[in-house]
Amino acid sequence: MDCRIYYSLCAETSRLEANSVGNRLDIPLPEYPLEVVFVLVKPAFSGNIGAVCRGMLNFGFDKLRVIGHDGEWDEETRKRAKHAQSVLENAQIHDDWESCMQDVSVVIGTSGKRELGSKIQFRHFLNPNELIENFQGLTGRLAIVFGPEGMGLLQDELRQCDLLLTIPSWEGYPILNLSHAVTVVAYSMYTKINDSTDEEKPMMNPDQRRNMRETAARIAQSLPLHESKKRGAEEQLIRTLMRSAPDEFEAHRLLGILNDAAKALEEFED
Repeated sequence: MDCRIYYSLCAETSRLEANSVGNRLDIPLPEYPLEVVFVLVKPAFSGNIGAVCRGMLNFGFDKLRVIGHDGEWDEETRKRAKHAQSVLENAQIHDDWESCMQDVSVVIGTSGKRELGSKIQFRHFLNPNELIENFQGLTGRLAIVFGPEGMGLLQDELRQCDLLLTIPSWEGYPILNLSHAVTVVAYSMYTKINDSTDEEKPMMNPDQRRNMRETAARIAQSLPLHESKKRGAEEQLIRTLMRSAPDEFEAHRLLGILNDAAKALEEFED
């Protein structure tokens, strides 16, 4: 055997032996084209926050934001985080939704709630694999948001999301534990997100996102619909636009078209 290969194998073996099962190895995190931020909204149980950190780092993610928490991590949180203490230490703490999402290009809300019957308010759920396929070839920051244990994200919070994500699960008991849900999504991202493409483009920037949502609202409000249907039309338009995952250039062109449409509808209304 070549001496260089032999010594390299010995060094790698020694490094692995020095780290017992369950410890974190001293190697860099994966370099993903997308910066994925996991957001917890008012988590109820401290242990789940730690378990979320562990699940994230298991698949190479370390960007955590928490809304509605003081940022003081108790013993249970740190114990459940195990060797993902760095995720806890670097977590961003926010008082409200707006400050948390101001630098994000796409906000993805999660829910395990299944509405039954023909009149389903939210019809636009993606599963994790579909979500990743939507954003292949793009770079930028997206947030995946998880609500508190026991109730999940409220309807008003889901409406502030650009896309909705659900984890396919048995309909007899579809709601996952918070940390389990984060881990499943992180695993899905880990296995798919690195699929290479010939060219990467920046996704729409946060300002374009805000403008697109505002313009979609203007269009919906100007449509000759009953007031009760305008919010549904707005949500339909936003979800459809965001599901197309426009890059920065496409978003610029789309905004021009949408602005013209909004102005024409507003003038017609007058």
